[in-house]
Amino acid sequence: MLAQEAARSGALLVHSSTDYVFDGRKNSPYVEDDAVNPINSYGLSKLAGETAIREAGGRHLILRTSWIYAARGKNFLRTILRLAREREELRVVSDQIGAPTWSRLVAEAIAQLVVLSHSQHSGVPGTYHLTTGGETSWHGFAHEAIAQATNVAGFEARARTITPIDSSDYPLPAQRPLNSRLSNAHLETVFGLRLPDWQTALRLCLEEMAQAGPLLTNAT
Repeated sequence: MLAQEAARSGALLVHSSTDYVFDGRKNSPYVEDDAVNPINSYGLSKLAGETAIREAGGRHLILRTSWIYAARGKNFLRTILRLAREREELRVVSDQIGAPTWSRLVAEAIAQLVVLSHSQHSGVPGTYHLTTGGETSWHGFAHEAIAQATNVAGFEARARTITPIDSSDYPLPAQRPLNSRLSNAHLETVFGLRLPDWQTALRLCLEEMAQAGPLLTNAT
C-alpha cells in the first residue's frame, strides 16, 4: 500500500482525515489524542486509513479537518446559495456544531506543512487537527453565507426565512456527529500555523466565487 511504499522510500506521506473518527459526544473541541469512536462507515474507513499509516512506520502527517466546502463542485455552501434563490424558506440543521473550512485554505496549509516538515520540523510526524477558527451550526453557516453573499456580490435570495431544525427532522442514511469541533492548538504549537476564523474564510471564498461564476449574480 501507499503508506508502506512511503515508509520504504523515506517519503513524507500526507493523509487527509476527518472529525468523523469521533462520535461527537464530547462537550468541547476534540484534541488529537481523544478516544476515537466512529458512528458511520465513512468515519470507520478514515480511521482504518489512519491506523494503517501509523502501522507502516513511515514519516507522515495525518490532518483531520471538518465541514469542508469549496468555491466549485457540489458542497453545502453552493447548495444553500442555490436553494436560497429557489425557495422562500430554508430548513437547516442547528444542533450539529463545527467549523466550516474552505478547501483552498486546507490545500495552502498542506503545502506549508510539507515545506516545514522537510526543514526544521523534519522529526515531527503525527496527527494534527486543521480547521478554521471559531464554531457555528449548519444553520448559522447558512445564515452567514447568504448575508455575506449579499454584501460581497449583491446576491439576491428569494428565501426570507431560515428555520433551525434538529438532526432528527432531517434524517440521513448515515448518522452525523453533533460535535465536530476540533482543537487546532497542537498544530499551532508545533508548526506556528493557524487558519483564519470561519467567517473570514467564508468571505474570501465568496469573493472568489463572485469573480468566477454566475451563482452569486443575477445570471443564474
